[in-house]
Amino acid sequence: MRVVISNVNTSASITGAIRQQAISYAAPDTVIEVVTPFFGPDAVEDDFTSILSAVAVMDRIMAVKEPYDAVIEAGFGEGSRPGLQDLVQVPVVSITEAAAVTACLIGRSFSVITTINRAAAQIEEKLLLSGLIKRCASIRTTGLRVLDIENDRDAATTMIVEESKRALSIDNAEVICLGCAAMVGLEKPVSAAVTAPVVEGVSAAVKLVEGLHSLRLGATTARNTKHEYPGVTCWPLHRYLSGLVRGNDSTPENPGPFA
Repeated sequence: MRVVISNVNTSASITGAIRQQAISYAAPDTVIEVVTPFFGPDAVEDDFTSILSAVAVMDRIMAVKEPYDAVIEAGFGEGSRPGLQDLVQVPVVSITEAAAVTACLIGRSFSVITTINRAAAQIEEKLLLSGLIKRCASIRTTGLRVLDIENDRDAATTMIVEESKRALSIDNAEVICLGCAAMVGLEKPVSAAVTAPVVEGVSAAVKLVEGLHSLRLGATTARNTKHEYPGVTCWPLHRYLSGLVRGNDSTPENPGPFA
């Protein structure tokens, strides 16, 4: 099967880390393609960058040549998944839900360890919408920015371990979810330090989409009145924007050759 994974920010180093993580967990016959949005923030840490990121991720996926069998949104707390479900025919899995669902299968409750306070609010909203919030013991923040995790992995691991231990002892969590795509690869050292299961979303999402594919459920998102292909002009958006950057006379009313 072919799986397309989109980073939600424009950091090439984080895209590379996501690719390495996904390939390390994928089955031998699973082809992994990881893409970076054409535009958007280098880190998603608030409502504005989250909304911008969602548009950028949808735009980037629409530029990927089909066929592919599944799409993974590699952002913890980001919100492009519902829109992607309207745009593509294959299953779309977010690492937020993938990590939480996996945690629910191995423990009664889980805690999410994430970056800054504003990220926690976004994660809470996504867990609420997905119906998983009742199993969430806590969402704990480290104060780390997304790029801090990339710049000093050892220091980030120490801070994640500290909050994980608090979640287990104070919040009575049984499983830890790493709440940021930049935390790929840290599940093993954190788990060893806290002696509890630690779920990382990219790896969980890869195994979930492989399972969905092998179940042969029709290889598509369930279709009802909610999931209908939207009428959109000037799409993919990056092509339209590139026309404006080059100074061509395209406008929303006159999209020119980029529609």
